[in-house]
Amino acid sequence: MIEGEVVELEGLRYTPAGLARVAFKLRHASMQQEAGMQRQVQCDVPALALGEAAQQVSRLQPGQMVKAEGFLAQRSLKITQLVLHIDNVTLR
Repeated sequence: MIEGEVVELEGLRYTPAGLARVAFKLRHASMQQEAGMQRQVQCDVPALALGEAAQQVSRLQPGQMVKAEGFLAQRSLKITQLVLHIDNVTLR
C-alpha cells in the first residue's frame, strides 16, 4: 500500500483483449525512520490499473490524494523499470 497525489493520469483505454487500462503516476511524500533517524522521502511512482481497478482510477482527477494497493512488477520483459500494478484505490 502507498499513499500519494495523482500527478499524471492517462485516459481510459482498452487492451487488444478488451481489458480496461489506465496508466498514471502517484507522488508519494512521507517521513520514514532509517538508521535511527527521521528521513523525508519523496518519489514519483508509475502505476497501472487494469479491469475494475482501471474503472476506479479513471474517475480520479490530478491533485487528488489516494491510497493505492497492489504489487510491483517490471514494465515489460525488456524494460526493468518497476511499475505499481493497482488492485484497489481509494480516496484519502
